[in-house]
Amino acid sequence: MSSTIQNRLQQDSAKIVATLGLDIATARIEVQCLLQQSLKVSRVYLFAHPERSLNEVEYAQYTAWLQRRLCGEPIAYILGEREFFGLHLQLNTHTLIPRPETELLVEQALQIISSNAYSVLDLGTGSGAIALALAHHRPHINIVASDISSAALAVASANAQRLNIQNVNFVQSDWYAELGEQCFDLIVSNPPYIAADDPHLQLGDLRFEPRSALASGADGLQDMRKIITRAHAHLKAPGQLWLEHGYDQAERVRDLFYQAGFTAICSVRDMSGIERITGGTSLLTNSGVECAAIYST
Repeated sequence: MSSTIQNRLQQDSAKIVATLGLDIATARIEVQCLLQQSLKVSRVYLFAHPERSLNEVEYAQYTAWLQRRLCGEPIAYILGEREFFGLHLQLNTHTLIPRPETELLVEQALQIISSNAYSVLDLGTGSGAIALALAHHRPHINIVASDISSAALAVASANAQRLNIQNVNFVQSDWYAELGEQCFDLIVSNPPYIAADDPHLQLGDLRFEPRSALASGADGLQDMRKIITRAHAHLKAPGQLWLEHGYDQAERVRDLFYQAGFTAICSVRDMSGIERITGGTSLLTNSGVECAAIYST
């Protein structure tokens, strides 16, 4: 049995609202995404042809995807892709789903990068989102992207090849373990930062994402400590380290930077006013980067 685009948008948006508790606007966008992929058409096509009926093959594919979404599976995993900083990235359940708030880390890094000779390390690259966004906008810099997961690195490498991005080198490593004596001008990371017993891990999209990319010890800062305390050995003088963290972790992360001997420590707020990323300069040198809040003792 077939159905029209208009019927699916109206009826199935309501189903998503009732089942998953999303607002109607978000639910409608999700149905549009499923329809676009099922029919292999643009969003504009959906608006221009609301009376168009899905054939049996299209309807079967669409309803299968819809049922997965109604069971809570994230749209990004169902469709196998997500847009990040203007790039269409493929992903799967071995990688974290790139989120809009992480784009702030990319924006900050792009402001810092000062020359074609700049070198960047992206720790815990996952799908390659941060590294590939930086490489796309700064095609002449050198980037190393590492991850402990070979499955995640396979996804990141495939994204680089598909996007024809050639200035990223992927390395399997448990943080700095396999990087030897390599040093960089800038280190960036969106590490795990949720407490292991946080009930949010059992809710929403987080239920489907790799736990190793989300949870980090009893307070959510276990991996952050490793990254910060060992960063000096892999930063040039002066070099900067910037990390994404939880909405309520900025003060504690600034403390970790201070205890590790960083200077010019600051946190940058996102568009919601939340301190979303924190960075500092290695070897007690001031880079002069403008920040929203400066840490002082």
